[in-house]
Amino acid sequence: MIATHRRNLLHDAEREQLELFRALSGNLAPRDAQDLMAYPFFSLAKSKRTKPIDFLSGEVVIKVEASAEHGMATIWDADVLIWAATQIVQARDRGLRASRLMAATPYEILTFTGRTTSARDYHRLKAALDRLQSTSVLTSIRQPAERRRHRFSWINEWKETADANGRPLGVELILPDWFYAGVLDNALVLTIDRAYFSLTGGLERWLYRLVRKHGGSQRSGWSFDFEHLHAKSGALSPLKHFAFDLRDIVRRQPLPNYRLSISPGPQGGERLFFAPCRIHASALAAGDPPATSVEKL
Repeated sequence: MIATHRRNLLHDAEREQLELFRALSGNLAPRDAQDLMAYPFFSLAKSKRTKPIDFLSGEVVIKVEASAEHGMATIWDADVLIWAATQIVQARDRGLRASRLMAATPYEILTFTGRTTSARDYHRLKAALDRLQSTSVLTSIRQPAERRRHRFSWINEWKETADANGRPLGVELILPDWFYAGVLDNALVLTIDRAYFSLTGGLERWLYRLVRKHGGSQRSGWSFDFEHLHAKSGALSPLKHFAFDLRDIVRRQPLPNYRLSISPGPQGGERLFFAPCRIHASALAAGDPPATSVEKL
């Protein structure tokens, strides 16, 4: 009880220091934070995940922990963060003052992310906010000192709002400093295709974000070996099943604006190649992967 009371006091103090930012209207181009696109921060499964994500690559450390009650925030829940990033970037570009304290209606968030506005989707949005708030993230990314770590939740807090007569007005949420600072840095944000929200599989959603992050500036394409992709995804499935799912995605080609292919790696195993459709669609369709940049763990 004492710990809960102290947390409430801290949240109240934080709220008082922040200026409320009300969501902008209009058909805004979705923006995504590059850090979230490049590393395993979310569950790719629709079923509840409580097993932590532990990722270590060079100096990059990520640990994501879930609550037993709500489970880990999923890649579908991350659509709320894409909405928030879009709002922050748009406000900045219009010369408006953005804030970590944001207010919107569920309708605005749901329609932006391609959902319907049924009662079921309203309940799903609230469940997503709960998972985003209860998921704990520890990372070394964007920390100036060696071995320094930043711990946060994707949403510090959220609440439903109502008018004096009890009629619902919408929701308010507070974003963490780590996420907000990354979005304010224009070099750390990318525009994504709105068709992303139509991708139904967790793996293909994650793969699009990774491809967009690495392939967007590489005219000759990019490639990863399957083992590297498996580690970067944070997926719970074994490599054998993960590879099967990757091959199915390549067969279906669902990622907007990118073409995928698979070829043997120089040291054995399989490699996934990808490039913008407008550059190498014909070559990749013929099974001839382009000269690529290669990333390793």
